[in-house]
Amino acid sequence: MNNAKYFPSLNFIGIIGFLFILQVLGAQEIKPSGVREIFRDPEVSIEKRVNDLVSRMTLEEKVSQMQYTAPAIPRLGIQEYNWWNECLHGVARNGIATVFPQAIGMAATWNTALIKEEADIIATEARAKHNEALLKNEHGIYQGLTFWSPNINIFRDPRWGRGQETYGEDPLLTAEIGKAFVTGLQGNDPKYFKVIATAKHFAVHSGPESERHRFDAWPPLRDLYDTYLPAFEVLVKEAKVYSVMSCYNRVYGVPSSASSFLFADHLRNKWGFKGYVVSDCWAISDIYNFHKYVPTAEQASSLSVRAGTDLACGPEYGSLLKAVELGYISEYEIDIAVKRLMEARFRLGMFDPAGSTPYALISPVENDTKEHHELALKVARESIVLLKNQDQCLPISSSIRKIAVIGPYAADTSVLLGNYNGTPSSPITILRGIQTHAGKKQKISYAQGVERPEILSRRLQGITEGEVDAAGIKLKEEAIQLAKISDMVVFVGGISPNLEGEEMDVKVEGFAGGDRTTLDIPVSQQKLLEELSKTGKPIVLILTNGSALSVPWAKEHIPAIVEAWYPGQEGGNAVADVIFGKYNPAGRLPVTFYKSVEDLPAFDNYSMENRTYRYFKSEPLFPFGHGLSFTEFTYGNIKIDKRSYNITDTLTISIPVTNKGKVSGDEVVQLYVESPENSGDNRNRYLVGFSRIHIPAGETMIVKQKVPVSRLRMYDSMIGNYVISKGTYLLMAAASSSDIRQKIPLVIQ
Repeated sequence: MNNAKYFPSLNFIGIIGFLFILQVLGAQEIKPSGVREIFRDPEVSIEKRVNDLVSRMTLEEKVSQMQYTAPAIPRLGIQEYNWWNECLHGVARNGIATVFPQAIGMAATWNTALIKEEADIIATEARAKHNEALLKNEHGIYQGLTFWSPNINIFRDPRWGRGQETYGEDPLLTAEIGKAFVTGLQGNDPKYFKVIATAKHFAVHSGPESERHRFDAWPPLRDLYDTYLPAFEVLVKEAKVYSVMSCYNRVYGVPSSASSFLFADHLRNKWGFKGYVVSDCWAISDIYNFHKYVPTAEQASSLSVRAGTDLACGPEYGSLLKAVELGYISEYEIDIAVKRLMEARFRLGMFDPAGSTPYALISPVENDTKEHHELALKVARESIVLLKNQDQCLPISSSIRKIAVIGPYAADTSVLLGNYNGTPSSPITILRGIQTHAGKKQKISYAQGVERPEILSRRLQGITEGEVDAAGIKLKEEAIQLAKISDMVVFVGGISPNLEGEEMDVKVEGFAGGDRTTLDIPVSQQKLLEELSKTGKPIVLILTNGSALSVPWAKEHIPAIVEAWYPGQEGGNAVADVIFGKYNPAGRLPVTFYKSVEDLPAFDNYSMENRTYRYFKSEPLFPFGHGLSFTEFTYGNIKIDKRSYNITDTLTISIPVTNKGKVSGDEVVQLYVESPENSGDNRNRYLVGFSRIHIPAGETMIVKQKVPVSRLRMYDSMIGNYVISKGTYLLMAAASSSDIRQKIPLVIQ
């Protein structure tokens, strides 16, 4: 084994680290008994080892291992294990860890290689923390190696508070970013997983949060197969994701965790999934408490196991002992689930002797390193989207001497972190980043301007309306006076993860249960922006948010708008690098920004009609794929390798792209297709490929992409399968879904 392949920092561990490694390996080792037990022999196939181990377990022991808090079985050398861990954009909820941009920001990079590198670092930190926990003989929640990430649900409606956890609204972008994340987490060792990733929430799940325990989703079949399922299919077939999580809601009348349609028919039979399925937390309880699908825990648990849900996040599977007695389920069916779970633990190296598992050598010094911080900065930079830049307002000129930083989120750490986050050791707020990166002759002053709405709502009890108004007037006046004596205003506003998220108890106008009822920025911010605009000073608007914002007034009146998302621990440095011109932005929107919530269908309508760039019939505020640069790119003619193609072919496409400006930068070349008119396809156009490339100033690069013809497929409800219509398609090279640069006909025979 080449240790350097896995442990590039091994030379720096030293004697203390080496002693640590020996202790960890000793803690993992299972001591042999006098009787030969096949499951202890690493030379035997994992299948035989799993079968042997499970054959030695009692029914009670088997059931105990099907709950996320799995107890130890000392007589078999099985350690206590907690299956619940999170790493949406960094190891979460387990102390200090590198915090990368929130998932929606990761998608905005449109850079799969970068996201794979990020995931590999996350897995390294996960192993470092796990190995340290083993040394302390700790086996608690958030200390294991089975991670309930990524969230690859389609962000179909910007009102959904958990949309920030996703990779956006497009099935292909979601699939490709998700595939990169999973392969980075799970590693490339032929025998062992670095960690195990979990694709969630299978399959039709995207709000409303307040109804998720009761809701029944009935999307049209075409939408199910063309929108909601494809990313899951790719992660199973291509990324080999080893875990899938169910969702809370029903799908076509059946609770997801108990759906044979989802887990047996599609996940295992059609796609060949080999791993295990875990329920969302306490979702099995929803089956009888809220969905009223069956009356008892025994029946709900039995249905779920038989459908293919192997592990319960919750205590419900404790009822399986009684369920066997009642005849609802057999021990043989329980064995199937337990074997899947045990195989996962074998493939994480939990039953092998010292030294067998390469990742066991990763020590605590591999967590939260300088190199990891540098990658967090790189991802944050690449995630930032320049939405508007009128009259080259950005980058900020060195002639601008007095800069007023104003806004409720300029000095706030929460907007760096999003949700499902770790704790950064040195978070850089946007204000701090600007202060650090400003020129020596530039003076940075700060005024909050308005109270954060989530803080204000907490203070209302015991405070009179007059006191609230007076405090607000004072903050506003301070900001306006500061703007008047400054040369430029940088306004940091938007929303925060304290307002949007998972099933939240938030009592703020415009928000409900973690979701949003409007797409507008809070009224107090809008009013302050309008007052600041009256000063005549140029304004740069920095938006923090995990979902699309409706800012039509700002688009018309504010010279520059920068979308920062929830940018992670290095967010302040990344934003400052962009606005001062030290980094040329190239992030692209993974979602459509609409003009108003009134443009959207009802939130609980799961049809894709008039949703996302693929089906939306009106003009958006900012289109999917949009993002500006400090330079200008032009596109030459598209070339394809053949005149016509069969449905099994792969297109080879080349496009010359020229950087006509004086600044080097990245361009995201997007490929879209429009189907033949007689195909019956109701999509406007749809993404079939993309590349993020760096082009030096004044140079031309030939962008080459390979696109399988299978990406042109469409679900035909009449025949119950995917089809690829024959005829002439239109292939388009674009800078966004609305900015088409070149076109070429594409014939499918």
